Formats: sequence, structure tokens, C-alpha cells
Amino acid sequence: MAKSQKKRDIPAGAVAVATNRVARRDYDILDELECGIVLKGSEVKSLRESKVQLADTYAIFFQNELWFVGLNISSYSHSSAAFAHQTDRRRKLLARRSQLDEWSSRADREGLAMIPLALYFKDGRAKLHLALARGKKQHDRRQEIAKRDADREAARAIARARRG
Repeated sequence: MAKSQKKRDIPAGAVAVATNRVARRDYDILDELECGIVLKGSEVKSLRESKVQLADTYAIFFQNELWFVGLNISSYSHSSAAFAHQTDRRRKLLARRSQLDEWSSRADREGLAMIPLALYFKDGRAKLHLALARGKKQHDRRQEIAKRDADREAARAIARARRG
């Protein structure tokens, strides 16, 4: 995905690589977590060139560790085939054990998904803004759009009344 214009999911001082724009539209975000990613050298260089796609990615727990699945990091433009990385391998995520235990039990108990919101560099290290989320139903999205339209119309009416 392209770089986001909204800096909502990226902390101050961080350099955005990619954002998941549809995450907040399709999911109710319940909790958020910043975690590191275990990467190879050519993957880091590709990330610096923003050659990454966050669409259809998610995190899973496997043997008490958090893994990121579906992240496609394209090959680095100046690397040879001998030093190239696999573009779609699973990558380990780094977070505190207490946070991982809490998220693991909560995801199993409530049937929640772990989806990425943004990928960025913070102090020279690649970080992932991960969210614990519940999928929205179609009618939930329609209600959200109707509420937003009603709020917008009310704001316009107030503005017209102030003008006279």
C-alpha cells in the first residue's frame, strides 16, 4: 500500500512505510500494540524503499509466539539472487510476554483478529502497529455511514444558522 496521509496510526518522529487503510473501516479496534519485527538485511532495505504490501495480512499465535503472516516485502532492487529473501515468509513479532499472554487468551476467548494498522521506522527500527479487532458486519458499516452523514448535516445546519 502507499504511504498514508493520515498520521493516526504512526507515532511522532516515525517514518511511515505502509498503512492498512481499510482496517478501521472493516474492524472495530479494541486494543493496540506496537511491536518489533524480525527481518533480514535485504528486507529492511526493501522496507526503506516502501516496497511492501499490508493488504490481507494478519498475526497468529504459534507455539506461544506471535507471527506475522501474509506480509509481502518485494526483493531489494540492488541485491543479487544469492542474498535475496523470500517475499512472503512468516515473520516473528517481538512484544512483551505479559502482553502476548493477554492477547492470546483474549483472541481465543472472544474470537478476535490481530490485524496490522501501520508499518513504520522508529529510531531506525522497523515497528508494526498491531490491533486486536472484531470484524464489523455490513449493517454496522451502514449505521456508521448514516451517523457520519447525520453529523455532517447537523454541522452544516448550525453553520447556516450562525450566518443568518
